[in-house]
Amino acid sequence: MIAIIDYGVGNLRSVQKAFEFLGYSAIVTNKQDEVIEASHVVLPGVGAFGNAMESLKRTDMIDTIFKVIKQGKPFLGICLGMQLLFDRSFEGGIHTGLQLIPGEIKKIPEKPGLKIPHMGWNKLTYSQNPLFEGLGNEPYVYFVHSYYLKTQNTQYVIGTVNYGNEIPVAVNRNNIFGLQFHPEKSGNIGLQIIKNFGGIR
Repeated sequence: MIAIIDYGVGNLRSVQKAFEFLGYSAIVTNKQDEVIEASHVVLPGVGAFGNAMESLKRTDMIDTIFKVIKQGKPFLGICLGMQLLFDRSFEGGIHTGLQLIPGEIKKIPEKPGLKIPHMGWNKLTYSQNPLFEGLGNEPYVYFVHSYYLKTQNTQYVIGTVNYGNEIPVAVNRNNIFGLQFHPEKSGNIGLQIIKNFGGIR
């Protein structure tokens, strides 16, 4: 069973439908016991970093997240869910994140001809990782974001794109994975990534 954490942000049904399409059993839940009992856990999200952290606190989900990660279960943050894995964000002030991976979330630097938010398809450059098995050459994935990860701990970065600069868009630390892009909106490439995550043990 894959648990998709419902903490009041984002379109969670599309993530659930992608897992179900691939034959996985997936639930959208805000119940701590269901998250803890799941084999895999997904933290999706769209919107503002500070509001999302407040929602996680309000639903008592932060301790649950720490618990399932400590248990070694595969854990995937998507879009804002990936950003929440890091130390802090500078979106609308300074907000503390889950501090599971070192790094900060900052506004994409403005450059002439560069549109913000970064919205649409972009080519993913990736490292060998169980999450990316079978992607082939030059896979394209779908983005919608105005803030990006800045980290000195590049050993955790498994995917980047070029958008004005090379920016990290996929991370992996032990059983924790994060994707800045939306695999559920990324066609067959995204479905392959979702399938790979569901197969991680």
